[in-house]
Amino acid sequence: MTARPANAHQARLLRLLRDGGPHSRAQLGDRVDLSRSKLAVEVDRLLDTGLVVADGLAASRGGRRSHNIRLAPGLRFLGIDIGATSIDVAVTNAELEVLGHLNHPMDVREGPVAVFEQALAMAAKLRASGLAEGFDGAGIGVPGPVRFPEGVPVAPPIMPGWDGFPVREALSQELGCPVMVDNDVNLMAMGEQHAGVARSVADFLCVKIGTGIGCGIVVGGQVHRGTTGSAGDIGHIQVEPDGRPCACGNKGCLEAHFSGAALARDAEEAAHAGRSEELSVRLAAAGRLTAVDVAAAAAAGDATALDLIRAGGDRVGQVIAGLVSFFNPGLVVIGGGVTGIGHTLLASIRTQVYRRSLPLATGNLPIVLGELGPAAGVTGAARLISDHLFSPA
Repeated sequence: MTARPANAHQARLLRLLRDGGPHSRAQLGDRVDLSRSKLAVEVDRLLDTGLVVADGLAASRGGRRSHNIRLAPGLRFLGIDIGATSIDVAVTNAELEVLGHLNHPMDVREGPVAVFEQALAMAAKLRASGLAEGFDGAGIGVPGPVRFPEGVPVAPPIMPGWDGFPVREALSQELGCPVMVDNDVNLMAMGEQHAGVARSVADFLCVKIGTGIGCGIVVGGQVHRGTTGSAGDIGHIQVEPDGRPCACGNKGCLEAHFSGAALARDAEEAAHAGRSEELSVRLAAAGRLTAVDVAAAAAAGDATALDLIRAGGDRVGQVIAGLVSFFNPGLVVIGGGVTGIGHTLLASIRTQVYRRSLPLATGNLPIVLGELGPAAGVTGAARLISDHLFSPA
């Protein structure tokens, strides 16, 4: 992709076509504040760039029928979502429809070189399958704070060896296309906003509970990153004075008391102490426990597993209640690997939020699980790079 929109009007038209699919010229005219002649000029200029193409005759609205306009069908975006324990890589078309998606276990602590070698191998596999001749742009999510303008992780607590690594520059050279980098939970929020449960909501919170905990903040339809890119780092809000040590160096952080890693540790302690036969059996069989084991034990009715989940949900709900009172969102989305635990966790979070926040903030506040699962991050990554490319150069 070499062309970029020449002005804000063209950028607006490209994003309308991305988010809403093919439109007739008349339908585009209904959505943008342009005269008919000015709209015709801008659409014709976009057609000349090859970013959009004519796509069949539109339905008649009286008079001569016009052609539908759509984004060029050959445009391809690459989405890479790096989690603490796995990598998701997907190829999308210009409308951000996922055409192919791969997942591979990977410990982010192995460092950026090893992680990106795996991610690039996955991208090459998708390309070789015929989904893309090349990539017009790539979006990348990492599980830690990112200095957004430079695309560089900054002191990420669970990512040793990543501090200051030039992710955007390095991947752009390898892929031969523009690259944008963001925190993984921001991309999850963007994915749910584009194609998931938050499609019609302008102000919402998206909380990701996985190996760590983070929050994407969407204000007026745009991700709020803060001055330096660290907005939403709620996993390091203190929930227990003088509590457990956290990877960030402080004590009592939410992430230290409830996250995928904390839940697994608590489950192993319960198994060793003989408080749960179900968890003890699983620990003996596998040698270690994960949040998936806790979810399975809870589904089997294990009281200890259920108690661990409820206690964790209470702590998360306590933090979210403070966010709701401060921000007054229209929706709270809960996502991430730990949400495989399901509705026991969600019920505990809801109870705390509805109990602690004022009725004016919670009276019509849905708190729901995300719809897209692992596809949220890669969809959000594609949305991130398309936002960049569909902006005036």
